[in-house]
Amino acid sequence: MKRRVDYLLVISAITLSIFGLIMIYSASYIWSDYKFNTPYKFVRNQGTFFIIGCVLMYIVSKINYNLYYKYSKYILLTCIVLLILVLIPGIGTVRNGSRSWFGIGSFGIQPSEFTKLGLIIFTSKYLVNHKNMLPCMLVTLLIFGIIMLQPDFGTGTIIVMTIFGILFINGMKMGLIFKIGALGVIGIVVLILIAPYRLSRILSFLDPWSDPLGSGFQILQSLYAIGPGGLFGLGFGNSVQKHFYLPEPQTDFIFSIISEEFGFVGILIVATLFIILIYSGIKVALSTHDKFAKNLAFGIIFGLSFQAVLNLMVVVGLIPVTGNTSTM
Repeated sequence: MKRRVDYLLVISAITLSIFGLIMIYSASYIWSDYKFNTPYKFVRNQGTFFIIGCVLMYIVSKINYNLYYKYSKYILLTCIVLLILVLIPGIGTVRNGSRSWFGIGSFGIQPSEFTKLGLIIFTSKYLVNHKNMLPCMLVTLLIFGIIMLQPDFGTGTIIVMTIFGILFINGMKMGLIFKIGALGVIGIVVLILIAPYRLSRILSFLDPWSDPLGSGFQILQSLYAIGPGGLFGLGFGNSVQKHFYLPEPQTDFIFSIISEEFGFVGILIVATLFIILIYSGIKVALSTHDKFAKNLAFGIIFGLSFQAVLNLMVVVGLIPVTGNTSTM
């Protein structure tokens, strides 16, 4: 069967990536020059991953996706092993309070990012041959538990919601969803109570001015960046908040710098590109009659869109800071 390339999907993804690279430079060059004596540290690293990503995108596009179906268990098992290895001191490295990374020179790799895809592949295959969804839920809960040992609540939430999205399109009953949702809320409350820093994030979300120099500092600085942006922004490179006000602006809160420098118009452009990407992904999922391929395509695009929306909600203060990876 001849493969068709969805050029709209490819172009929107590459455009977002290139724009992300440009904004990483703008957001990070001051901090990078101060810390590493070069303004290009972060953009150079990200540019390297962009090139590697483009090469891998081409290679993966030539691979028969049925290989993922065949080796789904081994892919997931490898991801779980990596998640366990990263918890071991001396193997995994701690960044921003979480042991989530493998440090390779000046680069860092998060095994949880591979796990997102590995679990989608496993779930997509499992649902082709089984109607009982409980094993998928248990495996997802296991992985969530391992990730919470790092801890990384944001990534764990994205993984759980992505899998439940796949289960939902495969006929998961609403009554069961509500019951699991209730248990999830109880679990979140417990996680908040046993970790004081999570409680401080909730309190700073409700009233960031209660601790403006502590737990509320990041969200306040984010809002200070978004507010002055206006319609057209302050102009490329003219952000004030990246001058050591907003902590590490090139990561989770890069959207704040985009808002400050390009204003509402910039926000509209980024949102439009994401909408095109999501629309194209859903169209791919709906166009195939292969259940595994449909689940796989939907799971990937749902996970990406949920992560993007979660990140934007954090940046504008609609939900507490979660610490998920930026999608820009």
